[in-house]
Amino acid sequence: MTAPARFTFRPVDPPADAGLLHTWVTHPKASFWLMSDASRYDVERAYADIAQAPYQDAFIGSYDGEPVCLLERYDPARVELPGLYDAEPGDVGMHFLVAPADRPVHGFTRAVIAAVMGELFADPSVRRVVVEPDVRNTAVHALNKTVGFEVVRRIRKPEKEALLSICTRAGYEAALDGGRVR
Repeated sequence: MTAPARFTFRPVDPPADAGLLHTWVTHPKASFWLMSDASRYDVERAYADIAQAPYQDAFIGSYDGEPVCLLERYDPARVELPGLYDAEPGDVGMHFLVAPADRPVHGFTRAVIAAVMGELFADPSVRRVVVEPDVRNTAVHALNKTVGFEVVRRIRKPEKEALLSICTRAGYEAALDGGRVR
């Protein structure tokens, strides 16, 4: 499975993208991103750190050439979740953020997460996608379900209580075949 042709992903360039990312991560709709009070410099430093880290990276997702989302990919056995779940070979962790829109388009966020999942599963070594959204983020829990995620359990992280959820390649493909993902 690959992302729909209209979506493309490229690595974040921290100095060049910091301004754009700052507007996204500090927007009120991005409160679960935990960067509401970050300065532009803070955002640039955070993404420079990710770019230098051995087990994580970040990407700007574009739709027809227009930046629309942020994708963070990480090794959950080493970043975010070490010791909090039973890691398996082929696991990849993911965070995603859809850019705030002046005029939201119905179904667009679902299209973004489908593209993100397609991008992750385009790597044949990826068997499962692992996420840990805040338990209060009910919108993302519902969205995750549409692409095949299943809740494993609640976990406690230093910054939040989260719902550990996993999507297998087969679960994502079943969601595609079942028409839940477009």
